[in-house]
Amino acid sequence: MCGICGEIRWDGQAPEREGVARMITAMDARGPDYKGDYYWQNGAFGHSRLKIIDLSDASNQPMHDPEQGLTLVFNGCIYNYQALRQELIGLGYPFRTHGDTEVILKAYAAWGWRCVERFAGMFALAIREEASGRITLIRDRLGIKPLYYTTDDKRFRFASSLPALLQAGGVDTELDPVALHHFLTFHGVVPAPHTILKGVRKLPPASVTFLERDGSMRQQIYWSLSMEPQPEERTLSDNDWESRITDALTLAVQRRLVADLPVGVLLSGGLDSSLIVALLAQAGQTGLETFSIGFEGVGEIKGDEFYYSDQVARHFATRHHKLTIPTDTLLDNLDNTVRAMNEPMVSHDNVGFYLLSKEVSQHVRVVQCGQGADEVFAGYHWYPPLVDSKDALADYSRLFFDRTHAEYCYVVQGHHVSADHSRNLVADHFEQPGAPTPLQKALRLDTLIMLVDDPVKRVDSQTMAWGLEARVPFLDHELVELAARLPSHLKLAEGGKGILKRIARRMLPAAVIDRPKGYFPVPALTHISGPVRDLTRELLTSEKARRRNLFRTEYVHELLAQPEHALLTPLRGSKLWQLALLEYWLQIHQV
Repeated sequence: MCGICGEIRWDGQAPEREGVARMITAMDARGPDYKGDYYWQNGAFGHSRLKIIDLSDASNQPMHDPEQGLTLVFNGCIYNYQALRQELIGLGYPFRTHGDTEVILKAYAAWGWRCVERFAGMFALAIREEASGRITLIRDRLGIKPLYYTTDDKRFRFASSLPALLQAGGVDTELDPVALHHFLTFHGVVPAPHTILKGVRKLPPASVTFLERDGSMRQQIYWSLSMEPQPEERTLSDNDWESRITDALTLAVQRRLVADLPVGVLLSGGLDSSLIVALLAQAGQTGLETFSIGFEGVGEIKGDEFYYSDQVARHFATRHHKLTIPTDTLLDNLDNTVRAMNEPMVSHDNVGFYLLSKEVSQHVRVVQCGQGADEVFAGYHWYPPLVDSKDALADYSRLFFDRTHAEYCYVVQGHHVSADHSRNLVADHFEQPGAPTPLQKALRLDTLIMLVDDPVKRVDSQTMAWGLEARVPFLDHELVELAARLPSHLKLAEGGKGILKRIARRMLPAAVIDRPKGYFPVPALTHISGPVRDLTRELLTSEKARRRNLFRTEYVHELLAQPEHALLTPLRGSKLWQLALLEYWLQIHQV
C-alpha cells in the first residue's frame, strides 16, 4: 500500500519539481517508509512507500527496468505475484527483487497492459514505455485503490489522493454540478469519473487509460460483471453453491495473508468480519490480532457491539483489542478525519475507521476487513422489496436515495440546479444487459458503483491516514463473479446473506449469526445534539459558507431549528450532518 503520483507535460516544458514534491509529501501517511521520484525530459513519477512485501530497499519505487525500457509506480498488492513470478522466470525474465512490484514490470513486458487480467489483487498503477513515450494508467476491477487526475492543455497530473493534486496547485476548484447532485441524492456516492471538483477526475474501476506523447488520451474498460449463471451452473443444488462459495471465500482470505508482516483483522462483531476470523482459524492461524471500536452512546442508543466481537474473540482465542471513544475524543479527531478524506464522505463511521486505524497501526500494518459482503451477497434491507418490483428505477430510488430531485432543488441555491443526474445514472445502469431482474440490477449497481465510492473509498482513506493496509476478501474478483451468478434465494434467505449464514453455522456462535443487522454505530453523528450541534451550526452559518452560497438559507435554518429531530434519510443518515460534512471538507481543504 502506497501513494503514487506523476506529471506529464506536452507543452515542451520540464515537469514542475516543486509540484511533484508537494504531491509526494501530501501522501506521507500512505507511504511513511520511503519517498522516491524519477524524472525524464517531459515527465516525472513520484512514490511514497509502505513496506509490506519485500521489505528491502530493492523494491523501492519508482521502479525502472532499463532492459525492458519501463518505469512503474504502483499502489496496492498483487496477491498471486509469486505464481506469476515463477511463470515469468520460465519465460526467461530475470528478477532482482522478491516483491510484487517487479512482477508487474516483467508481466507488462511479457503480455502488455492485459497483464492486469492475470492479477488477483487491488491496484492502481502507471507505467511509462520509454520507446513510445506512452503512459498507461490502470485501476483494479472493483476500484479498491484510488487514482485521481487533473489535466489541461499543458500537462496531466495524477495521484492516489485528491488532496495531493490540490497541494500541487493549478486545479479548477469550482463545484461539479453532477457530483453535487450525486452527493446530496445518491447517499454521498459520487461515481467516476466525477469528483466534487470540476478540475479533478478519477479513473473508473476496471479501466485502462492510454496517455500518448502528444497528449491524446483514450480509455477502455477491461472487465465487467454478469449476474446471469453460466449454463453448467443452472443445475447446481443449494449445497453445490454453498461448497463453491465456501471454497472461493476461503481462497480469498488465504490470498490476503500474503505479506512479510503479520496480518490482523478488523472485527466488528458482525457476520462478515467474524467469518474472516473463523476461516483464518480453520486454516490454522494462531495468535491472530483482532480489533474492535465503540463509541459513547446517546441516551438509550448504544454505541458499540462489543457483546458480539467479544464472543468471536473468545471462541477463536484471538489477541483482541477494544477501543472505546468518548464523544469529546470523537470531536477532537473530526478535523483530521475530514482531512484524510479523498473526497467528502458523509457516512458516520469515517471517524470510527480513522480512530480504529490509529490504534491498529500501533500493532500491525496489514488487516483484513469485511467490507463488500452486503453489496455482493444482498445483506441490505432495500434488496427484498425489489424482488417483486414492477418499476425497479422508482423503487430503488425510493429506498436508497437521500432525497427526491424536488427536495434537492430546495436544498441548493438555484444556480446549482440542473438535471436529475442520480436518477439518470441509475436508469442508464439498469438498462445495461447482464442483469435481467430488478434485484440483479440493484446488486450490480451497488457492487460496481455504490460500493466503490462509499465503503471502499472510506476504508482506503481512513486506514491509509495511518499507514495501514486494509484488504477486503469479499471483493476478490473471482468471488464477486461467482456470487453475482448465485441464485437470489440463496442471497436473500434468513434476512439477507443467507449463503454466508449457511457457511457460518459450521464455524461461528449462533448469537453472532442471528443478531440484528448492525453498522459502525456513531450515535453522536446521527442524533445530533450538544457539541456536535454547535459544530454543524458553526460550519453552516460561517462566513465561508455564506460566501460559498451553496445551500438555501431557509433550508439550513429548518434543519438547525430542531437538530435532535432533524429528518433522517431512508438509510438513517442525518441530513443536517450531510450538509455540514460537505462544507467541512471544503473548508478543511481550503476549497
